Amino acid sequence: MILGQNQYGKAENRIVRITREGSTHHIKDLNVSVALTGDMTDVHLSGSNANVLTTDTTKNTVFAFAKEHGIASAEEFGILLARHFVTGLPMIHSARIRIEEYAWERIETPGPKRHSFVREGRETRTAQIRFDGTAWEIVSGLKDLTVLNSTDSEFTGYVKDRYTTLPETRDRVLATQVHARWRHSGDSAPEAGWDHSYRQAREHLLAAFADTYSLSLQQTLYRMGSRVIEKCPGIDEIRLSLPNRHHFLVDLEPFGLKNDNEVYYAADRPYGLIEATILRDGAEPRIPVDMTNL
Repeated sequence: MILGQNQYGKAENRIVRITREGSTHHIKDLNVSVALTGDMTDVHLSGSNANVLTTDTTKNTVFAFAKEHGIASAEEFGILLARHFVTGLPMIHSARIRIEEYAWERIETPGPKRHSFVREGRETRTAQIRFDGTAWEIVSGLKDLTVLNSTDSEFTGYVKDRYTTLPETRDRVLATQVHARWRHSGDSAPEAGWDHSYRQAREHLLAAFADTYSLSLQQTLYRMGSRVIEKCPGIDEIRLSLPNRHHFLVDLEPFGLKNDNEVYYAADRPYGLIEATILRDGAEPRIPVDMTNL
């Protein structure tokens, strides 16, 4: 038998970093997972731990780096960790750092104190950094960004067979929960920084969703991804996963009422799931097709 691909590390290190500037505080809330690969044949075959950096040490490193380096952005923090593990330990050949960032909004109050926050009910920011000692791969993204168009969407002309019951519609609610990953073309921070790059990609995703008269969710997905590639020159690839959050008109006729596209039942399952990758001309696809593998 032959040992195949293997990795190990500490998953889901929940870390909150508070930066204090007098009475004004800033908060970064991350979930950091570290996976390392390298010379790990002996530990699998014989149980020798001679080349094993303990997962507890990787956890401690995450927390220590938050103190020593701060957290400027999810991407920058992941880069620092990946470089440390690969360049500082000869038995480690590559590192993959996955990060989720949770948003907090400041609660503004009278007076000088600015240290109160409320957790925002918005999307989760994501980042994945890979480093093998030579090459970097940096994938930013988001998940659970819920959007809805109350009109400017139709669905007609599709294939029908004896199992088809869905009626065609010229005016429907289009809602989805955007899951997106985009791969940066270089290994250095964008000129305006990682946070600006994230906000820019997010804004273009939202703008394309709002601007598109949708004939299908596939068309909307392509417009969203194409706009990011077009408007963000540092991004070579984007993969989108869009579950169709169906909104069905409720039959109010039994009550003597006409439902003029006013009252809907929001169904959470089952749902259509539309996924695709959009690439810049000449770029190679590298984001996994199954986004859950990220």
